[in-house]
Amino acid sequence: MSLSVAMITVDTTDPVPLATWWAAQTDGSVVAENDGFFVVVTMASGTVLSFQKVDDPTPGKNRIHLDLTADDPTAEVERLVRAGATVVAERQMAGFAWVTMADPDGNEFCVSGAHEAAGN
Repeated sequence: MSLSVAMITVDTTDPVPLATWWAAQTDGSVVAENDGFFVVVTMASGTVLSFQKVDDPTPGKNRIHLDLTADDPTAEVERLVRAGATVVAERQMAGFAWVTMADPDGNEFCVSGAHEAAGN
């Protein structure tokens, strides 16, 4: 038996604006809004993100987060900040550097260089 990831779902109190923000940041498209309850974003890579309306998101650090890569992570972090994300921390371990950020809804995600994530 094997499992495949079908989509990554984020709980939020306001799915449409958060999904629209992520679509803009990943060059994706909002493909379904489902009356604002369950919004789906697809990306050229085939990855599917969804944003599900909840009355009260889980408090504290999210247990699942996105690890994103960029050819120029410094420029990408700056672009994301201009778009409304915040920098949580700049981190480094054993020659691997990344930036932990939060989207406009407070969900954390990380950005690193593409070559770093591939282990090169």
